Amino acid sequence: GDVIHRMLTATQYIAPLMANFNPSYSRNSTVQYMDNGTVFVVQWDKVYLQGKEDMGSFTFQAALHSTGRIVFGYKEIPVPVLQISATQHPVKAGLSDAFMILNPSPDVPESRRRTIYEYHRVDLDTSRISNLSAVEFTPLPTCLQHQSCEMCVTSELTFNCSWCHVLQR
Repeated sequence: GDVIHRMLTATQYIAPLMANFNPSYSRNSTVQYMDNGTVFVVQWDKVYLQGKEDMGSFTFQAALHSTGRIVFGYKEIPVPVLQISATQHPVKAGLSDAFMILNPSPDVPESRRRTIYEYHRVDLDTSRISNLSAVEFTPLPTCLQHQSCEMCVTSELTFNCSWCHVLQR
């Protein structure tokens, strides 16, 4: 994709295993998805690393539950993830989120400069990814679940909440 796409995918991802996979290498390789309304699952089945097909095929999936729970499942990981080269493509496993802001450029007033702010990342220890393993992420409670000022300010969250009367949040 374009530069913005590459910058955002470097900072916004849900990645059970990000590497230089080539799903078109084999007729048996597939990337499939399923959504039943309560869980959205993406599965990479028998995919090979580009230029390293002799390492064997990988099968893994990500399941995004409507409750916010995320599960990464690893069925076939033929080599330790630490042995996967990051020369052609980053090798990552985890979650990351960011947002982009358009700021006026100081040099050219009519143009805008795009700035991407990564505000949260969870990196998995890739040395622990192996055959028949899984990782589960459970969401922390947030202020957005509260429907009134009283519920918000009396909640027992681990951060300071405040109520916005304008937004009613």
